[in-house]
Amino acid sequence: MEAAAKEVAVLELPLGDAAETFSLEKAVCSHGLFMMAPNRWDPLTRTFSRPLRLIADLEGDASLSVMVRISHHSRALQVLVYGHSALSPEHESSLMHQVRRMLRLTENDESNMRGFRKMCEEMRASEVVRNFGGRVFRSPTLFEDMVKCILLCNCQWSRTLDMALALCELQLELQHSSSNLSGSEASVKVAETAEAKTEGFFPKTPSLKEAKRKRVRRMSGTNLSGKFTDIEQDLKVDVTTKIEGVENVENGSCLQETDRYASNSSSTNNGFIESGNQRSCQTLNESCEVDHCFDKIGNFPSARELATLDESFLAKRCNLGYRASRILKLSQGIVKGKIQLRQLEEMCDTQNFSSYAELMEQLKEIDGFGPFTCANVLMCMGFYHAIPTDSETIRHLKQVHAKSSSLQTIQRDVEEIYGQYAPFQFLTYWAEIWNFYEQTFGKLSAMPYSDYRLITASNMRTKKGCRNKRSKPI
Repeated sequence: MEAAAKEVAVLELPLGDAAETFSLEKAVCSHGLFMMAPNRWDPLTRTFSRPLRLIADLEGDASLSVMVRISHHSRALQVLVYGHSALSPEHESSLMHQVRRMLRLTENDESNMRGFRKMCEEMRASEVVRNFGGRVFRSPTLFEDMVKCILLCNCQWSRTLDMALALCELQLELQHSSSNLSGSEASVKVAETAEAKTEGFFPKTPSLKEAKRKRVRRMSGTNLSGKFTDIEQDLKVDVTTKIEGVENVENGSCLQETDRYASNSSSTNNGFIESGNQRSCQTLNESCEVDHCFDKIGNFPSARELATLDESFLAKRCNLGYRASRILKLSQGIVKGKIQLRQLEEMCDTQNFSSYAELMEQLKEIDGFGPFTCANVLMCMGFYHAIPTDSETIRHLKQVHAKSSSLQTIQRDVEEIYGQYAPFQFLTYWAEIWNFYEQTFGKLSAMPYSDYRLITASNMRTKKGCRNKRSKPI
């Protein structure tokens, strides 16, 4: 296993026509999703790393995961796949599909980029909008995007980060425990280690944020043999998942926050890669060591991994509150086939207003998917004419446009300001938002991982106040 962990397959993703305008840094560091586990942007080497599944099944199946690191080399992306010296064509195709999805490199995305640049020229858009680039980072799968959009609602950004991290920790605990145990036995093992971790680990969202959703729950016990509920039989789920190339994980130990990313990524200018070929990193004289933090990070859980969990256990283990019920119902709906993610993604290919309206209606039928969550998910799916509005939108219009908006007037106000940029209203709005964040906190792609938590509404009220909070200048 140790030898396998040191193997690295090297893949190339040609950028084609996108090469002239593509920037990995801008494509990744363009939305708060890039800060959420298991994503890791390294500001020192300008590389992006995370686990990806060898087979990303849209309907929620969990498969083997591998750690990948992506870097930008002239007219192509290099993708290092740890734990393998070579990959099957099926696995290579699956990984490249996930990379294209995250970085908005699909044909539809390229069409949108061309349309956005043309709109900027015709409208003589501001320099801020023109320099944004137009690629908004998203997850490798629609399911991960949907869950993370749930995590964005009604809480502080620091808690959103913690909930995403906790879900990845849980995935690692599940796959580690289930490698030698059955599903119900694995839940007991996970619970024994999880019970001590949950108390006092997460910052609490202010009580007013959660008060309307609180309800009486029975306390979870330490013996969680029943935490994989009866639905396990109904779904006929095998919850075993392994991350290849990962060792020395003790009882579900998880990724610890660090002020710096591992910085031992390799230079690969030695011939790079012949198009379409895979080469072992030994032939490039590269370091094959997986970063020290990589052996303790889990992937984002799949729908199938979450579907059998007990709601009270999931809520407590990951501090999800009312979101646990929504995430479980989403996962179970996908695994049972009631929610067809493949069908939803195929509907995006047309990207017209009628398909948007149809998708919006389907998403609204999912428990907990209100207008804000639906609009965010649809933005992740490639629809940019609608702006997800919340209190952050109200703050932005007041601070940047001197517009006094309210929840009752916000839709009318964003249409008044951004309607002229159709069908890219969101991209124009988001370019302004992202620029404001960088004026306030410094360049976000250069921000240390530990400082992500400082991006809060209270720290945005004055530039001076928030800059004094940073551990060092950015």
